[in-house]
Amino acid sequence: MSLLQDLIGWIVATIGHMGYPGVVALMFLESSFFPFPSEVVVPPAGYLASVGEMNLWAVIASGILGSLLGALFNYWIAVHWGRPFFERYGKYFLVSPSSLDKADRFFARHGHISTFTGRLLPVIRQYVSLPAGIARMPLGSFCFFTALGSGIWVVVLALVGYWIGNNQELVHQALHRITFLLVGGCVLLVGAYVWWQRRRRGTAPGGA
Repeated sequence: MSLLQDLIGWIVATIGHMGYPGVVALMFLESSFFPFPSEVVVPPAGYLASVGEMNLWAVIASGILGSLLGALFNYWIAVHWGRPFFERYGKYFLVSPSSLDKADRFFARHGHISTFTGRLLPVIRQYVSLPAGIARMPLGSFCFFTALGSGIWVVVLALVGYWIGNNQELVHQALHRITFLLVGGCVLLVGAYVWWQRRRRGTAPGGA
C-alpha cells in the first residue's frame, strides 16, 4: 500500500508541477499499451481542482485529450505495423485474409459500439484501439467514439477525486462500485444493440 501511496504522491506532485500537460501526458500513457492506470492520474487532478489549484473542466478536457492521443498512437501502430504483419504472417497465427476482411466489415458496421463500450471496460480500454486499427476502422468514427467513451470515464474519475478528495481507500471503493455499474451498463447496451440489429434485419425487405 505504501508503494501505491508513493506513486499517488509522485503523480500529485507531477501534476502540480506540470499542470494540464502532465494530465495529458499521463493519460496518453494510460490510453496506449503502457500499463499505467487512469485511476491514479485523474482523481488526484480532480482533488487539486477541489482545492483551487486546477480547473475541473480543464482537467476533464486534458484527460480526454490524453486518452484520445494514446488511443490514436495504438491505432497508428496497428494500421502501419499490425495490419501488414497479419497480412504477411497471419497464416502462422490462423489469421487468414478472409478473417481480416471479416474484421474490416465488422468494424465498418459495429466499430462504433465496440469502441465506445471498450473505452468503458477495465483492461479492454487500453487495447481496443489495436483491433480497430488492424481492421482499419474509419478514423473519424474511431476518434468520435473513443473520445465519447473516454470522456465518460474521465468525468467519473475527475468527479470522484473532486468530491472524495485524496483519500485513496475511499476513491478505490467508489471506483470499484462505479466500474461494476459501467460494466453492467455496457452489457445492457450491447444486448439492446444486438436486439435492435436483429430486429432491423428481420423487418428489412427480404429479411426473415
